[in-house]
Amino acid sequence: MKRMKKGTAAVTLVAFAAILALAVWYMITILISTGAGVDRNLKLGLDLAGGVSITYQAVGDTPTAEEMSDTIRKLEQRIENDLGAESQTTEASVYQVGDDRITVEIPGVTDANALLEELGTPGNLYFIAQTDSEGNTNYSYNGAGYTLNYDLDTLKENGSIVLSGSDVTSAEAGYQTNQTTQASEPVVSITLSDAGTEAFAAATEKAYAAGESIGIYYDGEFISVPSVNAVIADGRCIIEGMESYDAASSLASYIRIGGLDIELEEIQSEIVGAQLGSDALRSSLIAGGIGLIIVMVFLVAVYWLPGFVAALALALYTALMIAVLYWFDLTLTLPGIAGIILSIGMAVDANVIIFARIREELGAGKIVREAATEGFAKAMSAIVDGNVTTLIAAAVLGVLGSGTVKGFAVTLAIGVVLSMFTALVISRLLMNVFISLGLDSPKLYGRAARKGSIDFLGKKAVFFAISLAIIAAGFISMGVHGARGDKSLNYSLEFLGGTSTTVTFNEEYSLEEIDEKIVPVFTSITGDNDIQTQKVDNGNTVIIKTRTLGLEEREALDAALEEGFGVDSTAISSENISSMISGEMRRQSLVAVMVAAICMLIYIWIRFKDIRFASSAIIALIHDVLVVLAIYAIARISVGSAFIACMLTVIGYSVNDTIVIFDRIRDNLSSLRKENEENLAEVANRSLNETLSRSISTSITTAITVLMLLILGVSTIKEFALPLLCGVICGTYSSICLATELWYLMRVHIRPKNGGEAKNGSYLSEQKKKAVKANKENQGIIV
Repeated sequence: MKRMKKGTAAVTLVAFAAILALAVWYMITILISTGAGVDRNLKLGLDLAGGVSITYQAVGDTPTAEEMSDTIRKLEQRIENDLGAESQTTEASVYQVGDDRITVEIPGVTDANALLEELGTPGNLYFIAQTDSEGNTNYSYNGAGYTLNYDLDTLKENGSIVLSGSDVTSAEAGYQTNQTTQASEPVVSITLSDAGTEAFAAATEKAYAAGESIGIYYDGEFISVPSVNAVIADGRCIIEGMESYDAASSLASYIRIGGLDIELEEIQSEIVGAQLGSDALRSSLIAGGIGLIIVMVFLVAVYWLPGFVAALALALYTALMIAVLYWFDLTLTLPGIAGIILSIGMAVDANVIIFARIREELGAGKIVREAATEGFAKAMSAIVDGNVTTLIAAAVLGVLGSGTVKGFAVTLAIGVVLSMFTALVISRLLMNVFISLGLDSPKLYGRAARKGSIDFLGKKAVFFAISLAIIAAGFISMGVHGARGDKSLNYSLEFLGGTSTTVTFNEEYSLEEIDEKIVPVFTSITGDNDIQTQKVDNGNTVIIKTRTLGLEEREALDAALEEGFGVDSTAISSENISSMISGEMRRQSLVAVMVAAICMLIYIWIRFKDIRFASSAIIALIHDVLVVLAIYAIARISVGSAFIACMLTVIGYSVNDTIVIFDRIRDNLSSLRKENEENLAEVANRSLNETLSRSISTSITTAITVLMLLILGVSTIKEFALPLLCGVICGTYSSICLATELWYLMRVHIRPKNGGEAKNGSYLSEQKKKAVKANKENQGIIV
């Protein structure tokens, strides 16, 4: 760490303070603007902004790419027409999923049920003659555009509708050469069916003779009103006078859309009330802010000046996270906020690893500057390896996850990258600044904790027994519920299919009152007695799960709740998932966990060059998965899409913690002269004791942020936060009490076939050691 001049250090500190103040101000303006409908606001998902999401699947054969593209354009046009003034402030999103699915997401709409009904109504395309058989004008120009003078039923009756969308076989944008100017101009080429050719020939003959036009009318408005310049008898015509190729392409798409015969089936939908979304955003931001402040105070209290440096870096990290979400227009969802808050806790980890190393160097008698240099250098491998494993979990979520789970994966991945930047660059810079300014007394950096002498390996039998008991309790719980006829786990809609309705009532109801007053309303509308209810603790929110409900049933249910209980429609949200989607979710969950575990196994094997390190780490994380699964089973926590995110986060966190300990074991093995059971046990225990304070500190900071979500979050976040909190605690436990003990047993009892142990962790036979020693002695090297 190169010393700065005091003047340079002072200027650097002032510049950093200015940048931090500006970044925090920028973050605050973004957060204040978010949800207020003004500039510089984050793009919110449905669970935070309220609104509607629906996924359609094409019925029958898989459509072509052009048909899917046209269908998306059709839905976009339908949304724009239906939203009206709301379309100016609402960011609707229509995108293709796979080969035959389309998802529509519209945040912030006020009447979601009505919009869902409108989306299911197909838009129609008509070619309309300018005048009818009696010379009456069918449409006229009003200064802003063309409008119909009669309704469509009248025009059908009097024969003024020349063609419909089904008469068009193709419509493509292209270019043709202007015969006068010889310039290339964009046009739309249309080909008609046999029936359309005959009808269009008669219509164009009449229009050409009268000097009239034939308007193209789609979904309630005219999209083009071209004049007829010739009689078109061969079923092929060209629309000229297009202002650009994009305009020609858009018109061709609308004409094709009118002839689409793709039938779309709703397979998943979600409606979130605006009030619920607003409450979720507010409570999550409060939880994040309080958690961040507590973590900063903890860092300063435990690590003193380095803790203050980490707090400054953490503040910049948080501001950068919000800025990145805004700059790249990433959609912020409820699980996404959970990912940010979780990454705040994990961002501390890199700093804690560095500070622990610095204190050790200070304890060895080095001056502060040398200790800082060595601390950053020695912490590098553990930081990189730990964060890469978390990135692997995030990558698997991003690739194999769906919907809001992807939002969690994105924010977690961004958080990991930013945390490495702030720890390895910003924290290092600030440490150098403070040291260069004369703050280089060891007293300011705290004392290294006295190395404990806890015999972790001697207690391995107890640790193994505790873990087996918890896992067994989980399986017993699943078996008991299965024997009673219940489901072994409390599967949510994502795994079973059905409709979930979340209602925030004006008063709190007990479980008995819910069964007596609320359930009968659902039974009367659904005609089904199989209704599950869940009351959110300390609140007025109730979650009711039923069979899959149609749009009319959902509308009737909303009306009944409004009439019978005075519930505001903005306080009602619903989610509809088909059994097909739920089956896919189950497969995705299993595949995601398996892929993540395999990728981590390979990475650890490569980095540590010893399969026993990788194997023990994987067994420990499988233990964590089973323990968290036991928590889900015993506490009957809803198993849904957040379950996948929770499991993979626990895996990433567990392996991160384990790698830090393994990194220390690798360092201590390098100084080991002779390997036997006693020496290996001493190395394992020493490594565990040396990293114990770091493991506990990281666990506390991460647990604090998750605990804030559990205390202050909305119901969906609480269901995610509780098992995640258990997973954080379990991950720390398994890293300290299981992974290292498993490595020790494998190291002692499983030896490579090619011989003994080298410094990097592989065995060398005694004969080979003697041969190497003799060879060096022959060369005059003293060993």
